[in-house]
Amino acid sequence: MADKPEIIADDVVVSLAYKLTVDGEVLDEAGAEDALQFLQGHRNIIPGLESQLTGMKVGESKSVVVPPETGYGGVDKDSIDAVPASEFPEGVKPEVGLELEVKDKEGNEMYGRVLSIQDDKVTMDFNHPLAGKELHFDVKIIDLRAATGEELAHGHVHAHGHHH
Repeated sequence: MADKPEIIADDVVVSLAYKLTVDGEVLDEAGAEDALQFLQGHRNIIPGLESQLTGMKVGESKSVVVPPETGYGGVDKDSIDAVPASEFPEGVKPEVGLELEVKDKEGNEMYGRVLSIQDDKVTMDFNHPLAGKELHFDVKIIDLRAATGEELAHGHVHAHGHHH
């Protein structure tokens, strides 16, 4: 069994408690009991947060501000698109603010938000909901452990009994 890592470095499995605040509103949080587990250095989390965690120890806390460039990116005007209402899935009535997952022409799942509706044209925003936002994280390191060979090969944590 590998020695328990002392500090966060690449290939270390990190258990992270965090609170994410955007525009003064708490959007997401996880405590010690439901801490986020990820494999450091494998882009399992946004790069602007990952890079700030290197060198931290168990029990350490810090506040991290992640600009859009290293978070979810800027708002891409090309990701705002008009879609005919007839393309909405059966039983889904487009309304402003509605959020749904749609598939693009290549079959990739995309997340979209209805911005406006005019006649049968629905304007959708396919940017990540946090694109263009500055992210404020309060983080605390709950635990560190060495990654298994399988986790390193797959590039992500294998939690007990379920995949992400």
